[in-house]
Amino acid sequence: MVKGLPEERAIRLAQYMIEEKATVRQTAARFGISKSTVHKDITTRLKNLNAVLYDRVQEVLRTNKEERHIRGGMATREKYRAKTEDGTQR
Repeated sequence: MVKGLPEERAIRLAQYMIEEKATVRQTAARFGISKSTVHKDITTRLKNLNAVLYDRVQEVLRTNKEERHIRGGMATREKYRAKTEDGTQR
């Protein structure tokens, strides 16, 4: 759980996302906060706090968005592979 001022939280979230190349969802889960809070912090708050960090986290967001369809396809593939191995689908 992230405690403290929203401004400090925004910086910590951005640093984590940059270091781990994490998605908004992964960051929210790691810090125990909502995806909406993460998104607001790294877009709205961070932009006014630290322009360099903001630009770096935006690059991570762009990369994640470009790769989103790949992750979704892999998740679906694993889902159906698990069903097939269970014998629940042919």
